[in-house]
Amino acid sequence: MDQEIILKTTDFVKHKLADTESGHDWLHIERVYQNALQLIENTSCDRTVVLIAVLVHDLNDTKFQKGKETEILEEISSFLLKTGLCPEKLEHIKTIINNLSFRHSFGNSIDKSLEFQIVQDADRLDAIGAIGIARAFSYGGFKQRPFYTENPAAIQHESSTSYQKSKAATINHFYEKLLLLKDQMNTEKAKAIAEKRHQFMFDFLAQFEAEKTGKS
Repeated sequence: MDQEIILKTTDFVKHKLADTESGHDWLHIERVYQNALQLIENTSCDRTVVLIAVLVHDLNDTKFQKGKETEILEEISSFLLKTGLCPEKLEHIKTIINNLSFRHSFGNSIDKSLEFQIVQDADRLDAIGAIGIARAFSYGGFKQRPFYTENPAAIQHESSTSYQKSKAATINHFYEKLLLLKDQMNTEKAKAIAEKRHQFMFDFLAQFEAEKTGKS
């Protein structure tokens, strides 16, 4: 039954994300799903909760659905209940996707279940490394932001409001978020994967700076 729910949810999400910006499209969901499959190995987590949360986690993303988040969450809930998902698992999934994003890391003291930790790590792994770099510049182009500016100082955000209001150049995003994610991973397996991806971004930024200043 749960496998059937996952298959139905996959079709539902593919349809919903058909015209989404490339950094948050179905291919992003596929990658996060594969990350999650790695992270759930040899754990006692509820696989159904993890995998369905991964599938639906971006549908009510504030970046694209501002003002419609509640409406979309209700649509997701209605759909999942119709597939036969039990209400307890649905509530768990809703808790995860409502608190998952980086903007909720400011002052959010939610008790993270193992399922929450795995979904969050799987999503954050796709935000760093080579794919993370590509996604950052894709979203920056979508928002018509420059690669960098003459005054590149990054802001260390202390609140969700400050982070969400930022309209800084794409390169600032690395220092304001992406380089911070390695140390925010929850699971040991994700921490190990993040090390290599973090170093790749660090090397990229060094090369970027050298080329920008004509030193390479």
